[in-house]
Amino acid sequence: MELSLLFEIMLIGTLGIGSQWIAWKFNLPAIVIMSVAGLLAGPIFGIMNPEQSFGDLYNPIISVAVAIILFEGSLSLNLKELRGLGKPIFRISTIGAFLAWILGSLTAHYMAGLSWAVAFVIGGLFIVTGPTVIMPLLRQSKLKSRPARILKWEGIIVDPIGVLLAVFAFEIIAFFTVPERNGVTLVTFFVTAGVAIFLGWLFGRFVGWMFESGYIPEFLKSPSVFIIVIFVFTLPDEVVHGTGLLSVTAMGLTLSNIGISSLNDFRQFKENISILLISTIFIMLAASLELETIYHIFSLNIIGYVLLMMFIVRPLSIFLSTINTGLTIQEKLLVGWIAPRGIVALTVSSYFAAILAEAGYTDASLLTALTFGLVFFTVVAHGFSIGPLAKRLNLSLEGNPGVLIIGSNRFSVKFAQSLLSTDTPVLVVDSSWEKLRFARQEGIPFFHGDILSEQTEYNLDTIPYDYLIAATESNSYNALVCTTFMPEYGRANVFKVDPNESEANVSSTVSSVGGRSLFREEISLNKLEDLLNRGYVFRLTPLTNVFSYNEYLAEQSTDILLLYVLKKSKQIQFYAADMKPSPQAGDMIASLTPPHKEFKKIQKKLEQNKA
Repeated sequence: MELSLLFEIMLIGTLGIGSQWIAWKFNLPAIVIMSVAGLLAGPIFGIMNPEQSFGDLYNPIISVAVAIILFEGSLSLNLKELRGLGKPIFRISTIGAFLAWILGSLTAHYMAGLSWAVAFVIGGLFIVTGPTVIMPLLRQSKLKSRPARILKWEGIIVDPIGVLLAVFAFEIIAFFTVPERNGVTLVTFFVTAGVAIFLGWLFGRFVGWMFESGYIPEFLKSPSVFIIVIFVFTLPDEVVHGTGLLSVTAMGLTLSNIGISSLNDFRQFKENISILLISTIFIMLAASLELETIYHIFSLNIIGYVLLMMFIVRPLSIFLSTINTGLTIQEKLLVGWIAPRGIVALTVSSYFAAILAEAGYTDASLLTALTFGLVFFTVVAHGFSIGPLAKRLNLSLEGNPGVLIIGSNRFSVKFAQSLLSTDTPVLVVDSSWEKLRFARQEGIPFFHGDILSEQTEYNLDTIPYDYLIAATESNSYNALVCTTFMPEYGRANVFKVDPNESEANVSSTVSSVGGRSLFREEISLNKLEDLLNRGYVFRLTPLTNVFSYNEYLAEQSTDILLLYVLKKSKQIQFYAADMKPSPQAGDMIASLTPPHKEFKKIQKKLEQNKA
């Protein structure tokens, strides 16, 4: 039975988001899962073929999606991140890109058997990595800040450069080989590229001015930016294919660096759209392949080409371009290995395959198989190896999930001590140096600054921390912190401690926007500090096959306060509103225990020792 277009759209979305969920659940590279899902639904089982179903809309949909993804990625490129990294990023994006182009073109000619013309076109295209593949890998692996920023900047900056190199190579080749082509076409290419950059900058400034001046209402901000991105992409791209990507990158960079206060108002919307587009586009591209193309991917010349690109071309271009840039050998090894190709390579290669074939280059038919082979093998190899390699090179922040505690006071510091005793990374953050004395006196790691300030955003590395607890003396500030970091950490990992009893049961509005109340809703920060003043102590109790969770609960008095469960996997389950931990044998339970209970425990142990 032939599927309707509506059903096919539903299936594409379901497979895309379902692949993302499976990747998150089992800590797998999302793009690998999406590629496999697309191949199964498309050429392997023949359930759908999006290219045929969408017809003339197929290429425009993918082009617009790529533009939005690239724009969203460039929104995260703040020039302040370049402190200490400007030189290596500039070198990789220029010298490294040029070396990768030349070496990749030589490899394509001698190993894959492509003609010089086709080899130089595809060599320029294959220098790209891009946010569609880099961002999911960076989310999956906890790299240290410096290599993570290098890979992110390279992926977004080099994306349009690679497309332009491919277009430039084609225009040069056409100029010398096609009689109809003349110098006007070549000049048009350079002029359009320059205009594209200017257009992106101009509309970036225009959108920023419109936002700051209040000429766009809040409910229209995200839709307006969405349409303007499509406009800025389409205008130059209609003149010279590929220049639109340069334009949207320039627009995103401009918006990210002009310091408009409402940038975050639509950034989360763009991130959600980007994830949806990445998920669906990968499914569409993989499902549109032919079985013959898949068989061709495993031919010796294509496998040999992919291996040379991965093990020779990429590492060599990175090592040569980063000489005297201050990068360590470990960082060069990691950056030189991680270069997965993604949507941009797939979409633009299909465009060049068509126009090169029309120009009479018969070997252009190899481009689709060559591109998907490079994309699939690099995504699989780099997706599964980035974590272990980063650990091996000591460039990973992997370890036990950490806890970021906002607010330094007697309870938060004692709570941090309890977590540190289980080898859980902890950092206490407070803008008051006076209040940080509690952390300083106990030797607890701390950071002096406002967690919501822009300065803290660039100076504080939050990657090692998976949970956030807001425990300041201001209920509204706690709610604001939780609301700000909820998209980054997830609703289930953000908590607050209300300062006093009167605010512990405030309106449901504050509770819904301000994160879950930690421990019990009626337990306030004042109450917790009062318990400490009365001699309550933090206690860790291991569960075993003999001593189960039910037995633990049965012997506890009503005045004990359960805090969290430390799982065998080192994940933490906090006792909080609407959350019910499920401790098992091998887990540990942390509690705040009355002094008489702890005294009886010590007395019992002493009696056992005497006996």
